[in-house]
Amino acid sequence: MNTLKIGDKVPDFTVNDQDGNAVSLSDYAGKKLIVFFYPKASTPGCTAEACNLRDNYAELQNKGFELLGVSADSERRQTNFKNKYEFPFPLLADENKEVIEAFGVWGEKKFMGKIYDGIHRKTFLVNENGVVDHVIDKVKTKDHAAQILALVE
Repeated sequence: MNTLKIGDKVPDFTVNDQDGNAVSLSDYAGKKLIVFFYPKASTPGCTAEACNLRDNYAELQNKGFELLGVSADSERRQTNFKNKYEFPFPLLADENKEVIEAFGVWGEKKFMGKIYDGIHRKTFLVNENGVVDHVIDKVKTKDHAAQILALVE
C-alpha cells in the first residue's frame, strides 16, 4: 500500500458520485478538500463517521472545506446511504478503485483473525493546490470532525 503523504500532489481523478454525476479533483481546484475513505456504506463505523461529519458540516465549511466521501460501493448503495442519513456532501462510488488506489488506501487488513484486502479508513486534507496537508490514519468515527478541526485551528 503506497499511501499519499503530507506534501504529495493528489493525482487527478474522475469518478461518479451517488447520482451518476462525474466528479473530478479538478472540480475542487482552488478549494480546500476533505477526502474521507470508508470501508462500506451503512455499516456502523462508517455511519458514525459520516454522520459526525454531517453534524459538523457547517463548521467544516466555515473553515473553507468541501467534503468528499469515498468507498467502493455502487452508486445505488451510496444513494441509499446518502438519502437515509441526509448527507450534504457527495459520496463517490469508486467501484473500480481509481480514487482509492490513487490515494493508496487499498491493502491488507486483519479482522477477527482473517486477512483480506480492503479499504483502510483514512482521511486526507487537501489544500487549494491539490497537495496533501494532513493525513489522519487513526480515524475516531464518532468524533472525526473534532480530529479534523484540531489540525486546522
